[in-house]
Amino acid sequence: MQTYTDIEHLVIDGASKDGTVEMVRSHANSQIRLISEPDKGIYDAMNKGLALASGEIVGFLNSDDFYADATVLAKIANAFQDPAVDACYADLVYVTQDNSRVVRYWKSKPFTKGDFAKGWCPAHPTFYVRKSVIERLGYFDQSYKLAADMEFMLRYLERGQVRAVYIPHVLVRMRLGGASNQSWKSIVQQNIEIFAALRKNGVPFSRIWFAANKVVSRLWQFAAGRVRRHH
Repeated sequence: MQTYTDIEHLVIDGASKDGTVEMVRSHANSQIRLISEPDKGIYDAMNKGLALASGEIVGFLNSDDFYADATVLAKIANAFQDPAVDACYADLVYVTQDNSRVVRYWKSKPFTKGDFAKGWCPAHPTFYVRKSVIERLGYFDQSYKLAADMEFMLRYLERGQVRAVYIPHVLVRMRLGGASNQSWKSIVQQNIEIFAALRKNGVPFSRIWFAANKVVSRLWQFAAGRVRRHH
């Protein structure tokens, strides 16, 4: 449905038996490449995609997520018309499994150095970056099991100081049930990994300040989701 059509689709499947392969093959065309083989997890699969991507701009759409409308990739392509732009990101909403209701509205903002230490982070499914920058700053660090996407963006924005622009639109609708939000245990483990990522990338932080900001941010996102649902 996307109005922007110069797209390479790399579908990285972990040798699943849930009908994914058959679904992709039913839509086969020259823009789609399917890789279905065992992997070592989400970030291993993403790294395969990064290695195989031949396009100038690279981003991810996770299983069970979808673009908010038909103009998403056009908005992203337009952001990169400026050759000085290395990356972009936007807003995201969490929705119920049947896509009937917005539960949480992840509204972002322009990046300011030090934001990650305050619990801020862009929504990874909205994060697009030039392939040349990926080759310079590296792939996902698979030593992180739940926060490699956050460490990836932290490394690029805080330490790599890439020039990123914020697109003030909802680009992705994400169904509830992501790996990092499935239980309190996974949420705690994710935050432990985030603190390790901040230390690794030389970003000073306070655990108390980080946690306080994150709680306020989450409460605002859920409240904003309720408001959005009623409009």
